[in-house]
Amino acid sequence: MAGKGLIIVTGAAGLIGSAVARELNRRGAENLILVDHLGHTEKWRYLRSISYREYFEKQDFLLRLERGQFPGIEAIVHLGANSSTTETDASHLVENNYRYSMELARVSARDGLRMVYASSAATYGDGADGFDDDPARLGELRPLNMYGYSKHMFDCWLARDQFRPGFLGLKYFNVYGPNEYHKGNMQSLVLKAFRQVQSDGCIRLFKSYHPDYADGEQKRDFLYVEDAARMTVFFALDNREATGVVNAGSGTARTWNDLARAVFGAMGREPAIEYIEMPAELRGKYQYYTCAPIERLRQAGYNQSITSIEDAVSAYVRDYLLAGEACA
Repeated sequence: MAGKGLIIVTGAAGLIGSAVARELNRRGAENLILVDHLGHTEKWRYLRSISYREYFEKQDFLLRLERGQFPGIEAIVHLGANSSTTETDASHLVENNYRYSMELARVSARDGLRMVYASSAATYGDGADGFDDDPARLGELRPLNMYGYSKHMFDCWLARDQFRPGFLGLKYFNVYGPNEYHKGNMQSLVLKAFRQVQSDGCIRLFKSYHPDYADGEQKRDFLYVEDAARMTVFFALDNREATGVVNAGSGTARTWNDLARAVFGAMGREPAIEYIEMPAELRGKYQYYTCAPIERLRQAGYNQSITSIEDAVSAYVRDYLLAGEACA
């Protein structure tokens, strides 16, 4: 069970953030401060099922935090970021993902707070050198896009101080699930595929341009958002001593074809998959294989089972998408 202290969740109206807030509620924590930037989006709908103390927009929150206006903080779960892998405004990503995180970290260090934050598997680049989450190897990583690099910048900034007691970054792999409806082109294939099947009766996947992978056989480590939330809350509340970076994935690589077949199965339809050309601008930045070694996750004491894509896709499609993309 959670303590009675405040728990801060930034990015609380996002895919992972809203799932983390719900998981905290399930564990008895309702003394939550939720932080995000709602703007003109529909993300406010994701907050309706969450019990919390107060909501703040992100800049107002940071000013209040720096002034010490939130006494009794138990933990900060920092998930707020622009997560678009195709974002081209590097200056925006530096300010939004890197410098904002730095300011949170400085206050956390000043006040001796536990801070669990979102890193990303995008920091690993093309994966040619593997996906080892040993913090000593951070300097070897070469992200393929500016989003991944903005996350890598923050990892490296913390690493220069050996992550100090209290700081833990989670390198989330391909997370999918309810409350991703606002993400536009960054929505998961599950949601995109569901809509394609409804409208056209088929799912379209990118062709492979790598001799070792047939079309649709490119592999990813897919992680259901409820598993991502449980891992996050575990490090925020149960293991406060772990520091550095830890992979948050299933530990299993599955193909896009597997995921597509799971969607058809959940919808009660026979598979119909078409392979289309990949946009030229993506071909040099495409990861053909990702898989999270999760030994450090297990060694840290996280022993819960991880949902298979068949079970997770079935739950997502049945309980949310077929119900009209219901919010969790």
